[in-house]
Amino acid sequence: MPNVSSGGLPGCAILTRQLGGDPAGTAALMTSWLLIEQPGPWPADALEQTLSSVFAPGRLDAPRAAGLRPLLIRRPGRHRRDADAPRTVYLAGGVPGNRWLERLEVADLADLASLDLGALAAGTPGQGDRVEGPLFLVCTHGTKDMCCAVLGRPLAGVLGENHPGLAWEVSHVGGDRWAGNLLVVPDGFLHGQLDPGEAALVAKAALIGQVQPDQMRGRTSAASPWVQYAEVAVRKRFDHLRGLDAVLGVAERAVETEDGETRVVTVQGLDQLYEVTVRRNPAGPARNSRCSGMIAPPAYTSSIKTLATA
Repeated sequence: MPNVSSGGLPGCAILTRQLGGDPAGTAALMTSWLLIEQPGPWPADALEQTLSSVFAPGRLDAPRAAGLRPLLIRRPGRHRRDADAPRTVYLAGGVPGNRWLERLEVADLADLASLDLGALAAGTPGQGDRVEGPLFLVCTHGTKDMCCAVLGRPLAGVLGENHPGLAWEVSHVGGDRWAGNLLVVPDGFLHGQLDPGEAALVAKAALIGQVQPDQMRGRTSAASPWVQYAEVAVRKRFDHLRGLDAVLGVAERAVETEDGETRVVTVQGLDQLYEVTVRRNPAGPARNSRCSGMIAPPAYTSSIKTLATA
């Protein structure tokens, strides 16, 4: 494990591991993507700088609220900027039953201003050339959090060597403490706490249309963290449920408890329904990290009951 510590304090990702943090149920909402190639180094606000140079203020507000996630991408390795080189842009939809991936080549990022962002946020393809995926996006945005760079770059290097053209470094996807983070697009699964060998297993599974549940943070199009956690729990319990849509949360209800921190999630797994009770327990004592202040990972537990055949 690379060293991510300074002055005796561990980095947030290392500390989260030490505290036994479980990444399940921590993925941000993402139902579609606008992936913009931006070579060279990225300052902390690189994404917003790029977007503000293309889109008018407020134009992305509604699409983002609908689940569109703009991100910057760059090829693994040395980061050299060539202002005259064309940029690769990917458009993608990641909702079960409507996954797709398209590519554009643009000479100037200003060309992106003509995109129909509403259609993209709604999961409607047709603005680029259809391509086969998946893409493997590894967060290496070190100016956001050094853990992402130190723990992410080895993943990007291995995936770039094994799957040239499919592996990219990506800007901040949220959850620095879960580095190394790997987002699979358009499948829509975010994985965390990966080392290079584990990332290789995630990619191997994705290439045959399957999901590797270990270290999964969640399905990014799931309705809530509770649904994400329940889906991961079912996948870990029943190893045969590896297909992209073999496990889907279909309903969620709160349970009256003193702390209000329990949900019952109904999960459909192929021809079987499962009822998953997910409890969010009080976090343990917080400890100070080098890069993100005090860390106290959420502590979920779950129980699974098999219901009647769906």
